[in-house]
Amino acid sequence: MKITDTFLWGASTSAFQIEGAYNIDGKGLATTDVRKVPEGMADTKVATDHYHHWKEDVDLMAELGLKTYRMGFSWSRIIPDETLVPNEKGLAFYDQLIDYLLEKGIEPFVTLYHFECPQALVDAFGGWKSRKMIDAYVRYAEVCFKHFKGRVTKWVTVNEQFIATAAPDLAMEYIKDPYERSKWIYQISYHVSLAEHKAFALLREIDPDAEIGPVSSIQVVYPLTSKPEDIIAAQEAEEMEEFYMLDISVYGEYSPAAYTWLKKRNLLPETQPEDAEILHGSKPDFIGVNYYFSTCAKAEEKPFDFETSFFWAADDCRIVANPNMPKTEWMNMGIDPLGLYNGMRKIYERYRLPMIVTENGMAVSETVGEDGCIHDTYRIEYLQKHIEQVMKLKREGYPVFGYCPWSFIDVLSSHQGFSKRYGLVFIDRTETDPKECRRIKKDSFAWYQKVIETDGNQL
Repeated sequence: MKITDTFLWGASTSAFQIEGAYNIDGKGLATTDVRKVPEGMADTKVATDHYHHWKEDVDLMAELGLKTYRMGFSWSRIIPDETLVPNEKGLAFYDQLIDYLLEKGIEPFVTLYHFECPQALVDAFGGWKSRKMIDAYVRYAEVCFKHFKGRVTKWVTVNEQFIATAAPDLAMEYIKDPYERSKWIYQISYHVSLAEHKAFALLREIDPDAEIGPVSSIQVVYPLTSKPEDIIAAQEAEEMEEFYMLDISVYGEYSPAAYTWLKKRNLLPETQPEDAEILHGSKPDFIGVNYYFSTCAKAEEKPFDFETSFFWAADDCRIVANPNMPKTEWMNMGIDPLGLYNGMRKIYERYRLPMIVTENGMAVSETVGEDGCIHDTYRIEYLQKHIEQVMKLKREGYPVFGYCPWSFIDVLSSHQGFSKRYGLVFIDRTETDPKECRRIKKDSFAWYQKVIETDGNQL
């Protein structure tokens, strides 16, 4: 990784959570478009209507002073179906967006896969349940790497594989039985890792000057007590909610702990002899870090089920909230800025790769005040305390090269619509009425603008 002295102050979004325009200009449906949402909740049809507000949004980014914009491509907008033929109108949309970002001096930092899987590929052969999906992903990556060569120099392969492979309806149909569901989750995860390594190698061939890496939803898990059993439970939770995936991304293999855990439960994925060469033949340039809160774990013998945590089934561990952390309506596991420092230290000590914070933010139910403003002092406090930990890492010599809060604008939450908001910019719409999706800068916008201007020296 070519680390420079310029720290990349940025902000993040994803395609399906902002673009809207879900079925126009040749875009195919994604799993995020067809998944059921509760009645009365916003969906992807309009989202924040970024598809029609992209120029205004980039102007706001420039006003904010962003050095980078961590954005996402919609796979189904670029390659809509199983024919794997690129959609020229989809590429043209991203052409205009990326060219304008560059014109404004903002570096595009592009995520290829952020939860949304083309529904046509799920219908055709089961999506990530099939090894055919590996070739489809590589074809998609090839189109992007070649088309945007020289304009996009930082790529993310997969955002939060932990959630992308395990959340119901994102990568496969919902399976109720926890054992069968877990069996497929680990198989899908293995297929995603193979596709990721093929993308690492492909980018080296197409654009050797570009850089690429995964984004992990890091899981900082403390033992609930000092009992040795709880300490082991916390180690196991971090291993199976984070490190087994990063180990595959970086080293191409499971750790002994993860391998033993999977083998004991007959959850090891099916492999082919040629896979080892693919997995060991490439490495990422960096690791992206998504972090919102920490958790605790306690040892507990119980049935194998997903009551352990939302995305992980286990029979000897349970994830619980930390009783020592302050909680809010949407941050019910507690707020723990020091957890970001702890988690990133662990990542560097295990992988020795440069790191960038790609998501970090506070969810709040918000409305416009009587004065027409959003005074989000709570978000400013959250971001400030977390950025302080990032700056501490930098001072101590850890190779952290950027920070991107989640999110630049309010985005469509994958589970709560617009009931909870993360943005520095408010989107004036309700769950059922998109209105004009007017953009309103929150107080945190001006605060973060000053952080960028002073390079984090006046927090």
